[in-house]
Amino acid sequence: MEKKIYRKTKSKKISIVYVCEVGVFMPQMSNVLDFIVKDRIRATLVEPDPKCQAAIREFFRDYDNVSLLPYAIYDHNGKLELIQRQQSSFVSSLPYSPATINDDYLINKEDSFTVESRRMDDVDDGSIDLLSIDTEGSEWYVLKYLRSRPLVISVETHGKSYLNPFLAEITAWMQEHGYGRWFKDKADTVYYKKGAFTVSSLEKFQLSVMDARVAMRRARKRAGKLFIPRKKP
Repeated sequence: MEKKIYRKTKSKKISIVYVCEVGVFMPQMSNVLDFIVKDRIRATLVEPDPKCQAAIREFFRDYDNVSLLPYAIYDHNGKLELIQRQQSSFVSSLPYSPATINDDYLINKEDSFTVESRRMDDVDDGSIDLLSIDTEGSEWYVLKYLRSRPLVISVETHGKSYLNPFLAEITAWMQEHGYGRWFKDKADTVYYKKGAFTVSSLEKFQLSVMDARVAMRRARKRAGKLFIPRKKP
């Protein structure tokens, strides 16, 4: 199935010639997969987990439009400790992540591994048209050092009981650099560069409805947690 971000971006008839995804996990789940496979445009995939890197290399072995950067994007260049929790890899020093909030996961050193980290301004050449960020709580560090001003930016901001720990910084950055909210789903908020295209009245209404649904879902999850004992590691 086509990703929603692909369908909606194509409907706006804007020129997307370079996409970047930070935090891919498995290639079949890539948020920019349609752009790579259907449009064959230039793509940079950033993924720090060696197992995922191997899968990405194999899946895209015949696609010369894809570059893989085997790093975590963070606040510095060097080494970074990540925690692997099922499908989630997150920075160990974050105040919280989807795994710790939604699954009551308690950090276990046995789940940790060390990767190379880079700042975004070291890997961004300033020409990204569409950026997707899903780094389990450290999305802000991608935006903080971003050189490009993409037409479309997708950020994991919420999900179940989870709310991004840097949502205030993300929101302020978007406002400062001329972005508005376009649409959202159960986990991501998608922003657009104001002036790049027009967001319809229907889309604005759909966004307000989704805001309400997400808020209600989060409230129910949080209320339910009050009656569930916290899991042990």
